[in-house]
Amino acid sequence: MTHPAIDRVLRLIENSTDSKALRQFAENARKKGEPTVAHAAELRLYEILPSEEPGSFEHDVWRSIHALEGTLTNERGKTTRLGRTRQKIARVGELGTVTDLIVGTKKPSEGFTMLLDRQMPELTFEAVALRHPDKFDQDALDVASQRLQAASSTQTR
Repeated sequence: MTHPAIDRVLRLIENSTDSKALRQFAENARKKGEPTVAHAAELRLYEILPSEEPGSFEHDVWRSIHALEGTLTNERGKTTRLGRTRQKIARVGELGTVTDLIVGTKKPSEGFTMLLDRQMPELTFEAVALRHPDKFDQDALDVASQRLQAASSTQTR
């Protein structure tokens, strides 16, 4: 696509609230070798999929889940769900799940690594925690910040 065409499609994506159209934009862009357009469509899709109030902690958590599930589904060619994460949310809620995945393990979660590998650090649960500091204790915020800083320094090398 030409730059004006790409710019036009990116503006359409930015304002779209139609999940079907966004999926189609992403699929078409991948077929045409336009990863920037595909990525933009997918990020917008993950923004509109959660039913929770945009900007809320819960919305951010589900946006992260949809992003990882959507990316894995695209890569694997079959529907992929984060079954254990969804089950844990059903048991202990979004806050308990995110807290456990940040401070309950010494190493970053598999989801953290997968999102970093796919250039989506802003969708990790660590980034979600830092955007909603009022929900977490200082220990969780410190661990989240350290993980993201370590990942950032690793990626810039």
